[in-house]
Amino acid sequence: MEVALLYLALGGAYLVAVPLVIFFYLQARWYVVSSFERGFMYFLVFFFFPGLLVLSPFLNFRPKRRTIEA
Repeated sequence: MEVALLYLALGGAYLVAVPLVIFFYLQARWYVVSSFERGFMYFLVFFFFPGLLVLSPFLNFRPKRRTIEA
């Protein structure tokens, strides 16, 4: 029983918890990163791709709309 709970916890972390943190990290830092950090971001997206794919329909990653002052 402990092994099943361990697999469930690790699977939930891999498919939901860590990709959610990565989405917020990418959204906050996407336009102001250094080249090393951008490479690290690409690694995270590659490594946690299944979880990011699961969460992608529910999260909005588009840039914020600009306001034009008259």
